Amino acid sequence: MSKWKLKQNLTLDEKIHALKERIDSAEHIVIGAGSGLSTAAGFTYDGKRFEENFEPFIQRYGLKDMYSAGFYPFPTQEEKWAYWSKHIYLNRYDVEKGKPYLDLLELISGKDYFVLTTNVDHQFQLCGFDPERIFVTQGDYGLFQCAKACHKKLYDNAKIVREMIKEQSDCKIPSSLVPKCPVCGGNIEVNLRCDQYFVEDENWEEAAQRYHHYLAKNKNEKILFLELGVGGNTPVIIKYPFWEMTSQWKKSFYVCINLNEAWAPEEIRRKSLCIDGDIKEILSILKEC
Repeated sequence: MSKWKLKQNLTLDEKIHALKERIDSAEHIVIGAGSGLSTAAGFTYDGKRFEENFEPFIQRYGLKDMYSAGFYPFPTQEEKWAYWSKHIYLNRYDVEKGKPYLDLLELISGKDYFVLTTNVDHQFQLCGFDPERIFVTQGDYGLFQCAKACHKKLYDNAKIVREMIKEQSDCKIPSSLVPKCPVCGGNIEVNLRCDQYFVEDENWEEAAQRYHHYLAKNKNEKILFLELGVGGNTPVIIKYPFWEMTSQWKKSFYVCINLNEAWAPEEIRRKSLCIDGDIKEILSILKEC
């Protein structure tokens, strides 16, 4: 019987200390991060942060938050990119290092790890995690692609986004700044997985291979699956695979930290630890243990 099996009905303090022991004793740590981790860092998509940065767009289009605004059918490309340039700039370029990310990096210092994330805000890279140990599955705000994926190349958008921010007025950018595909001449989109045209370029493929190689190489060793802020939108990417590997791999253990969404199926209950709480606070406490 695995020594990592855990008694039930622990207090919060007991859970935090149990997690610290498992991090310290793990031979390998696979971090699975969802939007809840960035939310815990203060990078919210609604409320005050949204209202202060998008007031003209809220008044004109009735936008409610940054998530739903991403699907808004702007009438023109000039209006669309006025909004999206601000969205990208706020979440990708004009943003500080998130404290939970920094605490997490310090917490796993010296450990062998790999990061699997659906977050597209570049926080793991910004905060100093090894780029060779990160697999970003759903895209990156900092990259453009052909809207119809006519070719598999991605384009850095830092320069053009800053120009859009500088030149826009009345919720529009100049027509001369509307981005076009350099191959087919069609529209450009942000590299986000939202339809069948999502581009997985060479870098994406290589990151996927590194991740799967990491799992295959370490499946028989003491491996900790640490899930942070993963909700129910895309459970097939992180949550379900983590559960399955925990169930099948004898020396594995699963941890879920999430506010109001921390749970694991009965099949792995004795090989799992679920902590319902604020990720920022829990990581901060863990760092001091």
